[in-house]
Amino acid sequence: MAKLYFNYAAMNAGKSTMLLQASYNYHERGMRTVIFTAAFDSRAGIGKVASRIGLSSDALVFDDSTDIFAEVQRLSAEESVACVFIDEANFLSEHHVWQLADIADKLGIPVMAYGLRTDFQGKLFPASRELLAIADELREIRTICHCGRKASMVARFDSEGKVVKEGAQIDVGGNEKYVSFCRRHWVEAVKG
Repeated sequence: MAKLYFNYAAMNAGKSTMLLQASYNYHERGMRTVIFTAAFDSRAGIGKVASRIGLSSDALVFDDSTDIFAEVQRLSAEESVACVFIDEANFLSEHHVWQLADIADKLGIPVMAYGLRTDFQGKLFPASRELLAIADELREIRTICHCGRKASMVARFDSEGKVVKEGAQIDVGGNEKYVSFCRRHWVEAVKG
């Protein structure tokens, strides 16, 4: 039976690297995968998933109007799809999460979603909340804080290096904007 997996972590834990490696493993065995990423995330180029260590792959893009289930159903009718991968799953809409569940349940195709659990204010992303609620398997990918403890939170910084405490939940960026912390150091940075 196919499952919906949610692989979550703070920034810089290697989520995209793991996604690309898992997709490669399927390809190496002659199996087709489909990768999706958020349309507005153009850091590596639109329709591209890239990791900090240099791996990359083309991807289909999703926005709020994308019917991911219909797209995967169409693609799998053309040629068998062994697995669906979602990068930046925290940017999905809640209805997308249910489409991913339908891909696993109705099409029998495993779905591997990778994303952040919480935003810079320590709040769950709506899609992450939905994934935590309905995914068949949850997997935490770990990274470390500067102190060596497990980093589970992320802080956002402005161009002057000051902590951002308010603002839009979604603001795409990388190391120039976000730093992962353990809870203790996140509280010191954000609340202290």
